[in-house]
Amino acid sequence: MKPRSVLLDLTPLIPLVAIPALLRRRTGSGGMGWSFPGPVKWLAAILGTTLWLAGAALMIWTIRLFWKQGKGTLAPFDPTRRLVAVGPYQHVRNPMYTGVFLVLSGETLLLGSPAILVYALLFCALPFVYVPLVEEPGLEQRFGAGYRTYKANVPRWIPQLTPWTGSEA
Repeated sequence: MKPRSVLLDLTPLIPLVAIPALLRRRTGSGGMGWSFPGPVKWLAAILGTTLWLAGAALMIWTIRLFWKQGKGTLAPFDPTRRLVAVGPYQHVRNPMYTGVFLVLSGETLLLGSPAILVYALLFCALPFVYVPLVEEPGLEQRFGAGYRTYKANVPRWIPQLTPWTGSEA
């Protein structure tokens, strides 16, 4: 692993930790801001923690696959040099975004901030425009027929139960 890669791949901390913390601080919401009754508040906390942990684990896994398999990072100026189609990428083309969705959903439940909820919804909507218009054409240009075959066999957002092995054409 290149030391530079580690620093580049810490960039998700800005939208996933720094911005929600800033929003929480600016809007003055401390603790769990939702006014749920006791048991529901605990359920929200447990669900929020579970979503956050699952999302963080998925993001760490996918970033590691970018380093090891793709020989690059998630940063646009240091992209992967090889197509990554293993692990969670065998089930869905964008598992890193799934991790982001899970982390932001968990933070929203845990922190109970309407401002973070609005931010999470807006942030999570961006990939629905960016991926098909920018990211996928760039991947087709970089990886050619290999990416087109992968794209034809692995769904963009909803994971398939059976992993794609690369043998289908």
